[in-house]
Amino acid sequence: MLKAKRIVVIGGSAAGPKAAAKARRLDENAEITIIQREKELSMASCGYPYFVGGFFDDRNMLLCTPTGVVRDPIYYMNAKNIQARTNTEALAIDRVKKTVLIKNLATSKSETIPYDRLILATGAVPNIPPVPSGDLQGITTLQRMQDADFLRRVRDEKKIKKAVVIGGGLIGIETCEALQLAGIDITVIELLPQLLTFLDWEMAELVENHVRSKGVNVITGNGLAAFLGEGGHLTGVKLANGTELPCELAVVAIGVRPNSKLAQEAGLAIGEKRGLLVNEFMQTSDPDIYAAGDCLEIENRITGKRNHAPYGDLANLEGRVAGENAVLGNVATFPGTIQTGICKIFDFKAGTTGLNERSAAQAGFNVLTVINASLDKPGFMNGKLLISKMIVDKADGRILGAQVVGPGDVSRQIAQWAMAVMGKMHVEDVVNADLPYAPPFSLAIDHFIATAHLMQNKIKGRLKGITAIEVKEKIDKKVPLYLLDARGPDEFESMRLGVGEHLIPLGALRKRLGEIPADKEAEIICFCKISLRGYEAALVLEANGWKNVKVMEGGIVAWPYPRER
Repeated sequence: MLKAKRIVVIGGSAAGPKAAAKARRLDENAEITIIQREKELSMASCGYPYFVGGFFDDRNMLLCTPTGVVRDPIYYMNAKNIQARTNTEALAIDRVKKTVLIKNLATSKSETIPYDRLILATGAVPNIPPVPSGDLQGITTLQRMQDADFLRRVRDEKKIKKAVVIGGGLIGIETCEALQLAGIDITVIELLPQLLTFLDWEMAELVENHVRSKGVNVITGNGLAAFLGEGGHLTGVKLANGTELPCELAVVAIGVRPNSKLAQEAGLAIGEKRGLLVNEFMQTSDPDIYAAGDCLEIENRITGKRNHAPYGDLANLEGRVAGENAVLGNVATFPGTIQTGICKIFDFKAGTTGLNERSAAQAGFNVLTVINASLDKPGFMNGKLLISKMIVDKADGRILGAQVVGPGDVSRQIAQWAMAVMGKMHVEDVVNADLPYAPPFSLAIDHFIATAHLMQNKIKGRLKGITAIEVKEKIDKKVPLYLLDARGPDEFESMRLGVGEHLIPLGALRKRLGEIPADKEAEIICFCKISLRGYEAALVLEANGWKNVKVMEGGIVAWPYPRER
């Protein structure tokens, strides 16, 4: 009789339990052990901000199965015959003896356990700003379950009046919303010039405008210099420019880095970003050790470069592959990431997939972009706004990435774009995509397809687009322009840019061509609310001899700068 395979998994959050569960499904006889430093297992850490924000009240929902059973050591033993040793730290790996030294944190007792296959899922650790804190009370991250519990108490007790969130990334923005919903006065501090750096600037600015509209103070381009305190308690923060902000709570959310110390000490190969290096089988430089989750560097499927991609869904997918290969040998592969992500920001959502304009240019692509604004479904079905930016390789029309923001159904749009990017599809592949349509779900020509139509028109020279950024630069430089707003008078009175535009409704344009500059070479920029009528106005002008007519992509709703009204 063959000896049962001993599989040890270090890490019990997302990737580790997934790897262990997959291994069990493939081998009923294997001896499987999970080593978990925390007392909880299988934590839905992406749900922490929503627990803090009061979207649900039972913390066990962050730990339970779809049927409501808490995933604790008893569950793992009874349901999966997996020994889950919580409150236990892995101290060292002996690759020659194939053992792991572990310590029970409750009893301080250490022991050595053997393995035939080892799976590392040690996750990530939060970045901490290199500024003095003096161990002040009131400074936290949102990385662990204990952090979520602490911030939930802050919300429920309603004692704290002012808080700062340091970092304007995914966790920072989600935490900002959670605390603002508790009635706390929030300031978000971001060292870089924009929030959500996975977005291009003009898309991130739309998000920032929405955050500000909810009463949140946003400071970009300014970093943290020091925490201020009195009597052991936080009283404020000092910024790099000398500004001091009073607060009783500071949430540090400036990203995470791979937790690779254990692997590094064991002599496993580590990458430039300090993450474990694995092959497509999730196998480390030691053939008997696999790894998965946030402790890794994985390949970007578009550029071929390795990066750190700490996403919960990827951790589960990687864990599944690692668990299968730990049992069966290298039969399953994980091809890498295209960096798809999404977050909720009050009434907005922001999603991305593939490369943004900056990263595509840095990767050497000849980049072409287009911005589209439209509803996600008809107005009579309470359609909501979507603003999308599509990035393609101008050389062949290959879709490199997309970003979508707005109150509409961003998730479905990004999912469609992600499949197009992964499939290495081109613009012509999606302009006639056969997608499901009915008014409760989408427009007759879905926003996704309409965005591809705009890009197709741009590639063919039918749409001469200009971005809001380019328009603003021309205005600031006082370049002679004729800005044509093709909306109706009522729309103009309720919302307008206030940058010297001329109102000529589309329906009246053909009769009022005499108001357009007589010089057929004059630069004319047309727009409307979403620039559909702006595009049609441009076609009218071109048909009547004007040669330098452009359309401001996305229209007024995609204008990232202050408006007159």
